[in-house]
Amino acid sequence: MHVTRIIAVRHGETAWNHAARIQGHTDIPLNAHGQWQATQVGLALSEEPIAACYASDLSRASATAEAVAQHHHLPVTRHTGLRERCFGEFEGQTWNELETRFPQETQAWRKRVPDFAPPGGESLLQLQTRVVAAVTELAARHPGEQVLMVAHGGVLDILYRAATRLELQAPRSWELTNTAINRLLWSPEGLSLVGWADTNHLQAKPPEETLDESTT
Repeated sequence: MHVTRIIAVRHGETAWNHAARIQGHTDIPLNAHGQWQATQVGLALSEEPIAACYASDLSRASATAEAVAQHHHLPVTRHTGLRERCFGEFEGQTWNELETRFPQETQAWRKRVPDFAPPGGESLLQLQTRVVAAVTELAARHPGEQVLMVAHGGVLDILYRAATRLELQAPRSWELTNTAINRLLWSPEGLSLVGWADTNHLQAKPPEETLDESTT
């Protein structure tokens, strides 16, 4: 049976990434540096055979996917299953603010308690179920082909764990860099890892005006 090759990319940087604020389902657009990152990953993948482009429906992911899709004259299909984890009342907060307002809940989050959900948000178990189902649904449409999936840090974390058979509570030891290129294989038996955190396309120096993001 043919496998499906997946290029999984985290969206470009946003102002809330830069300020270390929790985004979740809050729809924050790319900042100037994130737009440059999206352009770079689009160029890096311009010669790849890509049969379809999928993205979270949040604008930071879909805009990043558009930067790749335009080189292939493909539409971007948005899928809510690729959204970031919903963090409920945590969204918009920094770590310091969370530790002040929700000290016990923040500890549970730090410890990666699988069934813990922020007030009004999703647990890791719920996120895992949603993401694996969405990726399975999309990948199964393209046996023998390669597809792009642009999503979020939490989604990429779930995919890495699924591909390497790591439990949800295991400490993270891998990078989730904005617009890094990550490669996986999908078959009906599940996911496997091919390559992770390729950032060679980000080694070029960005335009001078994107270096100072203090006002974004």
